[in-house]
Amino acid sequence: MISATAAEAGVETHSGHAGEYRTESGRVLCGAANWSSTQTNPLTGTEQLMEQVVDRENMLRARKRVCANKGAPGIDGRKTDTLFEISPEHWHLIRNKLLDGSYEPAPVKRIDIPKPQGGVRPLGIPVVMDRMIQQAICQILSPIFEKEFSEHSYAFRPGRSAKQAVEAAKCFQHQGFKTVVDMDLKSFFDEVNHDILMGLLRRRISDKSLLRLIRRYLTSGIMIGGLCCIPTKGTPQGGPLSPLLSNIILNELDKELERRGHSFCRYADDCNIYVRTRRSGERVLKSIAEFVENRLKLKVNWEKSAVASPTKRTFLGFTFSGGRNSKIRVSPKAKQRFRTRVKELCRKGRGRNLENFIRYDLNPYLRGWFNYYRTADEMKSFCEEADEWIRHRLRNILWRQWKRPWTRRCNLIKLGLSEERAVRSAFNQRGSWFNSGASHMNEALPIQYFKDRYLFSLLDHWKNWNESTEGTAVVRNRMPGGVRGR
Repeated sequence: MISATAAEAGVETHSGHAGEYRTESGRVLCGAANWSSTQTNPLTGTEQLMEQVVDRENMLRARKRVCANKGAPGIDGRKTDTLFEISPEHWHLIRNKLLDGSYEPAPVKRIDIPKPQGGVRPLGIPVVMDRMIQQAICQILSPIFEKEFSEHSYAFRPGRSAKQAVEAAKCFQHQGFKTVVDMDLKSFFDEVNHDILMGLLRRRISDKSLLRLIRRYLTSGIMIGGLCCIPTKGTPQGGPLSPLLSNIILNELDKELERRGHSFCRYADDCNIYVRTRRSGERVLKSIAEFVENRLKLKVNWEKSAVASPTKRTFLGFTFSGGRNSKIRVSPKAKQRFRTRVKELCRKGRGRNLENFIRYDLNPYLRGWFNYYRTADEMKSFCEEADEWIRHRLRNILWRQWKRPWTRRCNLIKLGLSEERAVRSAFNQRGSWFNSGASHMNEALPIQYFKDRYLFSLLDHWKNWNESTEGTAVVRNRMPGGVRGR
């Protein structure tokens, strides 16, 4: 067995043209005949990658990662925990098929999930065995291709995130780039050209058995309504290998933008290019769209692509105030989606124990939303407003649960109101939304009432995070389902 550490790929980077390589000094080498004894072949050390893929330690790491991600089962209905039930004899058979090139991936299950902006996003869910093998391949190939990826690419890479992409976009605006070329690719994962992608892989990988397996994953069937369709293009979204393959093909776009000297940041198929004038932005959009459609064989979504001020565009759920002192703001659509989702959750909370609903349904969403958007500037006012609105909705749940006026009277008295005020409030014949926001419910159910039930407060956690010397706040559990910012 060979170790799972990926082989070093040398110091050269591919320029984007067949047979042409560019050294760190910028000198172009055309063809293998020009390589000197002091230069490293980019394919060196990639002849036996399949052995590294099936290495025991690599597969154990892949299994651990897949099981941690959980996810829906594929067409066989097996869940991720069944990977622990694979017998040594069965795995030995699969391993031999992988090494001799006879392994055939199972078709993926097609499901559609709704997009926030409308429409659906098709996902391809592989069976858990293929998911583990794809993860093992990704662990070996990522170190090889990572050193080639652009510094302006932020998606699906270790140590990089959407927040960094948004911060980079703000920095470009501070430098005086007041116009953004917002280019969106249409159905990117469904439009990836297999031949172009495999050509890019062959530049850095010489293991034919691994290349053959990747091609089979690209052309594995898609199960739709009981029928299996063989795709001629695209890489199904949902498998561990798809993010790496998307970065490999879009790295050609990054290199082209760098060659032209543009300031840009890209997160998956969302690419923002920053220029100084609208006229130059229109010229850049036209020329880059030609490169994407002619060289990469991808489609530009002209309905969503535009040249405009950063204040009028949304990037990864954020927008900007504009100018040289531009600030990051949560986009209005993201705020609206937040309110819509909380409303949906609160509807499900009717008739349930309030504390359990807060712990197991509402808090996880609030915590996740806050951790993503907390870096936005001017968050304090929105967090304060959102906390008040959320408590209003929770009081509404309780008021509706109490139902009868006499039940409301008794509960209000238990919560500390005088009998006269409790009677007047319970029998006022006003609607539940009015009463849940009225003074009697605010007095009976104050902020401390919800803190005692471990409601995640956006404002409190924003203050803790903002006051942290390191710029980050750790959210720890006080008890199962409860959180507290430290």
